[in-house]
Amino acid sequence: MLKTVGVPKEIKVQEYRVAMTPDGVREFERHGVDVFVETGAGEGASFTDDDYRSAGATIVPTAADAWAQELVVKVKEPKAEEFGFLRPDLTLFTYLHLAAYPAVAKALVDARTTSIAYETVQLPGGALPLLAPMSEVAGRLAPQMGAHYLERHNGGRGVLMGGAPGVQPAKVVVLGAGNVGWNSAWIAAGMEAEVVLFDKNLDRLRWVDQINKGRIVTLASNRGALERNLADADLVIGAVLVAGGRAPVVVSEDMVRSMKKGAVIVDVAVDQGGCIETIHETTHAEPVYELHGVLHYAVGNMPGAVPHTSTYALTNATLPYQLELAQHGVAGACARDAALALGLNTHQGHVTNVPVAEFLGVDAVDPLTALHP
Repeated sequence: MLKTVGVPKEIKVQEYRVAMTPDGVREFERHGVDVFVETGAGEGASFTDDDYRSAGATIVPTAADAWAQELVVKVKEPKAEEFGFLRPDLTLFTYLHLAAYPAVAKALVDARTTSIAYETVQLPGGALPLLAPMSEVAGRLAPQMGAHYLERHNGGRGVLMGGAPGVQPAKVVVLGAGNVGWNSAWIAAGMEAEVVLFDKNLDRLRWVDQINKGRIVTLASNRGALERNLADADLVIGAVLVAGGRAPVVVSEDMVRSMKKGAVIVDVAVDQGGCIETIHETTHAEPVYELHGVLHYAVGNMPGAVPHTSTYALTNATLPYQLELAQHGVAGACARDAALALGLNTHQGHVTNVPVAEFLGVDAVDPLTALHP
């Protein structure tokens, strides 16, 4: 059993989420686990230090104090200035996206830290329960951001998503019909845009078609269909995911060149490397850049823009797994829960997730073998 949990303040640029709510603290206290929250960690998500104290947490003055605990829960991957807190007897539970951040992978391996990634915890049917809530938030946010940057004073074409009576609405192309893509398409359709949703999985497209009854156009993904629709798009939303691995590039630079001047790309997959060839990660402070006349929005922590909603959505999903780790330890929890074992990314200098290892060019060690050598 792990007896202490640390909750440091997030330091990624304009990342206001926090990895635990006061209600989460109360659950840990009920199970006899002490929670140490860095002062100010919850302020961005509208939780005060007193909220945490009332729930039973100890408020600590520095990040080092929070990182000193047996289990550390975060929202985003550790930044370079946090690498010094990594150590062999630490278990880190957060979004890692190691295929997109190889320097983080190296730091975890070098420090022999045990790390579990929210995004690779995977249920037997393939569902990603800890990625899903943030995918839903990011998906719902993507059309909102796209609509904002389509406005002329923000650099876009000056197109209203829903058009007007007698005026054609914006054309929105969504790449991928998973949680991000489906939510993006749904919200864009609700804004009365013309929406085209691409995916390779015909069963998934069939499901979307049945739900929306034709309000969203579903197309099987292939190069020709993509080229035709991208050339006519006002907003393109990238939502392609490979669990643990780098997102495949499905939109080439030539396709971006073919797009209308002032069109907008929102690549939600950027935290997995992005699915648009011309994309590179941006921040909430400087969210967009222009290339080939097209605005690119590629903030790697989109849900951080709505931290109160996002924190509740995330912690509703992560808290049961956090409690499993605290109650049974890493080895015990992974032995009991195959989904959590798939979340293990590094342990004692080994990479234990196959897609991550493949992308990093190293050999993967089976997680249960690594935990029980």
